[in-house]
Parts: sequence; C-alpha cells; structure tokens
Amino acid sequence: MDEDAGALPKKADFSEWYNELLWRAEIMDVRYPVKGLYVWFPYGFAIRKFVYQHLRELLDRDHKETLFPLLIPEQEFMKEAEHIKGFENEVYWVTHGGTTPLDVKLALRPTSETAIYPMFALWVRSHADLPIKIYQVVNTFRYETKQTRPLIRLREITSFMESHTVHASWDEAEAQVESEIALTREFYRSLCIPIIISKRPDWDKFPGADYTIAVDTIMPNGKTLQIGTVHHLGDHFSRTFAILYEDKNGEQKVAYQTCYGISERCIAALISVHGDDKGLILPPAVATFQAVIVPITIGKRRDDVLAAAEKLKTDLEAAGFRVMMDSRDMRPGAKYYWWELRGVPLRLELGPRDLDAGKAMAVKRTREKTAISLATAAGDVIRVLGDITGEIQAKAEEHMKSRLCTVHSVDALNAALNDGKVAVVHWCRDRACGDAIEEKANSSLLGTEVRSDYIEATDGPCIICNKPGKATLVGRTY
Repeated sequence: MDEDAGALPKKADFSEWYNELLWRAEIMDVRYPVKGLYVWFPYGFAIRKFVYQHLRELLDRDHKETLFPLLIPEQEFMKEAEHIKGFENEVYWVTHGGTTPLDVKLALRPTSETAIYPMFALWVRSHADLPIKIYQVVNTFRYETKQTRPLIRLREITSFMESHTVHASWDEAEAQVESEIALTREFYRSLCIPIIISKRPDWDKFPGADYTIAVDTIMPNGKTLQIGTVHHLGDHFSRTFAILYEDKNGEQKVAYQTCYGISERCIAALISVHGDDKGLILPPAVATFQAVIVPITIGKRRDDVLAAAEKLKTDLEAAGFRVMMDSRDMRPGAKYYWWELRGVPLRLELGPRDLDAGKAMAVKRTREKTAISLATAAGDVIRVLGDITGEIQAKAEEHMKSRLCTVHSVDALNAALNDGKVAVVHWCRDRACGDAIEEKANSSLLGTEVRSDYIEATDGPCIICNKPGKATLVGRTY
C-alpha cells in the first residue's frame, strides 16, 4: 500500500474513520463483488488468529472443539417453529446440485442449533453421557437487509464461535450460563475491551430460549455493539429434537441446554474502542507483531546496525515475542507511520549511537519513549508491553465510564442519547412501557439485571408509568 496515502479521517467522524482504517491498515478489503461479504487481508487475519486462539484456549478448559456441516436439511431446520420464525427472512437456501433440483432444500446455517441437535439426540443415552460441552468456529450466513458494515453487520459471518451444551437439569444449565459469562469477561479483559452485561427483554431473546444474556460495549460514536450472547435454552429444543437421557433410576428425562456465541464483532470492537487518529492500537496479547525493529542505517555503520538489529530480533523471538524487523529502503519516518497505522504496540529504534551505548530506543504506540538495554532486551520488553496493556485498558475504561449515565425521565434519556451516551433507566418490565421507551427515545431497550463495573444499577420508579422498576440499559445500537 502507498506509504504516502495521507492522514486518516479523524476518529470523531467514526464511520469514515472505521471504513478507511480497515483497508489502510490491511484488515479487510470491502471490494468483493457480493454485498455483505468481505475479504480478510493477511495482516488482519493474523489479528483474528491471535484473538480466536485466545478464545479457544479459554473454551478448551472444559469444552471440546468440533465441526458440523454448513448445510442443514429443510426438514431439520423447520422442526423448531419459534426458532425458525426468528430466522425465516434471513436464510439462504440451496435448491440445486449443479442443474438438478434437490429433493430436499438445504439451508446455509444462520446458526447451528438445527444442525447439531439431531446429532445430540443420537449421542445422549444416559446421565453418564452428560454434560456435553462442544464448540466450533465457523462461517454462518444471514441475508441481512439493513446496511451492511464490515465486521459489524454481514451476510457472511466468517468467524462465529458457537458453543452448545447439554445438561441433566435446568439449574445445571443455568450454572453453565454463568460459567460462559465469566469466560466472556476474561476474554474481553484480555482484549482490554470494557463490557456491560444484561438480560435481554423477552421479545428480544434468542428464538426458543428461556432467556438471553447479552454482552455489549460502547463504540466511539456512543452506539452499543452486541459482542456476545449466552442463551439458556431450557428444554425447548431437547423436546423438539428428542434429546433424552436415562437417569440413575432408569427413568427417561428431557435434557436442558445452553448455547453461546461470539462473532468477529469482537474484532470490530478491538479496532474501534482502542484506535485513534493515527490508526490501530492493538493490545500486545493479540497484535500481529508485538514489536517492530527499525534499524537506522546511516553511513559506514550500516552492517553493524543491521547485525545488531538481527540479534535483537532473534533474542526477542527466542523469548516468545512476535517481532518484525523493517529493513526496507524507506525513510525512517515513513516506517514509523506505516507501523503506527497498523497498531504495533512497540517500536524499537536502533542506530549507531544506540549501538555504541548498548541500548535501543523503545517507542510506545502512543509515541512515549524510553531506552532499553540490548543485554536485557527481553525482560525490558516484557515490562514495557505490560505497561502498554495497562494504559490501553485504563483508557478504554475511562471511555466506558464517560459514556454511561443514569437518567430518570424520557427527556433526560433523549438528551443523554443525543449526547452519545448509553443510559440506565428504570423500567417496570411491562411491554407497553418498554415499547414507549424505545419509541419516545428512538432507542433500543437492551436489558435488565445490568452487570457493569462502570455504573451503579439500582431500582427506581419506571420512567413511563412510575410503577416500581428495575435498572435497565437503553442505547442506540448497530
């Protein structure tokens, strides 16, 4: 890409900044000739790899990874009426094999319940088979009719982690929901992304679920982005698909289930929450390169500097770091711009004077500088990357706090939302009052039972009818 492509749009113009950054930083190419389908650049795909690698490590503690087919027979897909109703306008159908019409239409999975649960019915026989905890990372397809946005609103979700579990009782399934919530907290903590957790209202829960717990973050423009969901499915699907087990007394019992999902929206949040006017800012844990070495090759010392830079790279790689040495024939300033745009957490500059002093200049993505010793480079880099992680986390948390507020009237709610904030209000849980909140404030009622480290959620009178209400998250969403 052109090293002199010019400055990014300001992040204050979030939509333009986001779209421009995706291609300038080589995350995604949006020019694929099908609406809502995008191509990962290798650099962006590497970020995805490290993010999902960490997610897999968390899941692998007590889940097993698997893979189910993309195509779902119509008769299986249509078994669960409430579930299908939630997806009926979004399904892509395969109707032909070559030029031959198929006897049975095949759905491209919008999500995999109806692909996985017929197999669960075959796998589960006894209480000894439970619990089952599996997950897969797959692509899913939904015919999105709203305006598509890369990583946010897609027709092909390329990186959908979905977990599915089976349990002997409703309470065991509920405990699994809480376990998935804790896992999600840990995952987003590693990405330095603050989250808010709430229970979606009944009309917005996953089709066929007893209840849905959703995970949201706040984007730079004040809109919320849903970046995870956990669903307690009760025995709804297990009755439909005959997922039964024999208990210790020899009685046939219906199983209980959960499902849980995180998509590449986590990458959208990673880019959006942390980036600045210069480009990406990546937490070291998931950066494609954690450090880039820029040798300053001037005059007769060129070979000495390159040799020292190569040794520094070797030492850091031996310590487990992902490192790039940039020895391209470009001005140093152009290289700095290149890597700042791509969000590399740490730049190590090494010139003749640094070499004589036995040091390298360590420059954080924020341009804060400090010298590190070449003799103890690995230890020094560990320390500096730890500082960078803490700074990214603190800045993101400050953003979250500045965007959250509690309001006690519809007028105050409108004012807060217009100011780019997300509000906690009090709602009596009556559907009519919920609809009134959404209509009067042109917003979405996100959920009750709000769990957040960034705002206190207390009960109070409903802002519509004045009856006793529960703390409820309200925002404008993607």
